[in-house]
Amino acid sequence: MIPKEILKKVRQIEIRTKGLVNDLFGGEYHSVFKGRGMTFSEVREYQPGDDIRLIDWNVTARSGSPFVKIFEEERELTVYLLVDVSRSGHFGSITQFKSEIAAEIAAVLGFSAIKNNDKVGLILFSDEVEQYIAPKKGRSHVLRVVRELLYHKPHEKGTSIRTALEFLLNVAKRRSVVFLLSDFLDEKYWSSLKMANRKHDLIGLKMSDPFESSIPDIGLVKVHDPETDETSWIDTGSTVDRTQYEAAIIEQNEKFAKECDRIGFDIIPISTDKDFVEPLMNYFKKREKRI
Repeated sequence: MIPKEILKKVRQIEIRTKGLVNDLFGGEYHSVFKGRGMTFSEVREYQPGDDIRLIDWNVTARSGSPFVKIFEEERELTVYLLVDVSRSGHFGSITQFKSEIAAEIAAVLGFSAIKNNDKVGLILFSDEVEQYIAPKKGRSHVLRVVRELLYHKPHEKGTSIRTALEFLLNVAKRRSVVFLLSDFLDEKYWSSLKMANRKHDLIGLKMSDPFESSIPDIGLVKVHDPETDETSWIDTGSTVDRTQYEAAIIEQNEKFAKECDRIGFDIIPISTDKDFVEPLMNYFKKREKRI
């Protein structure tokens, strides 16, 4: 039985995302994520200005007057939401956890997809694939996806992006649009990511919190790694310790960004202290320009 507070949260997310989809993301999504191609629809009489390459010579010969072929975009896409549910997502120093923002973004993307008559599938993963919902259409299906995002209790603590991507490659036989939502606090996944990026239209959303890269001076702090259960102490009062920590995070982020650029993997930065609408819209506009 799903708790009432979860159902209430699902309803709240649906109301918020419906406005975003209608006002912002619906048109952007449609223009950015194209269908598989063009399919023949019908023929009509030739009109001045029509491309002569579209003339249907068989119909033209039978009717005695020129007719042209009309094509429509084969719109239907399959969209997969790969969502990291490992323990590191249950962190946020502002108002929301990384996992909560990821669930809301996934809902926006899911509702944008069904608004365009696309199928939506869900893969929840930690260091194993914890749940898989096969792609389907419709509002009720996306509401189920959102419920699972909010209600799911992780079985494991760690993260294996490689495992999730290998699972995706096995179940998604046709080229699909794939959104990978994670903090990417993992290793040994680049070869699988490159393979998935070649086969599918793969977009990453990197979840982060400002406290992860810039620690305030609040004295001696006990830090717990939720994925390994290891604890350590950081002297935030030490300028040297803070500087070393922040430099290591900057270097890590720079290496990640360079590798993404090298393999052509699109990444959208999402932070818990900022609204996710602006970075998503910026990405859509940037991508539309290069189509």
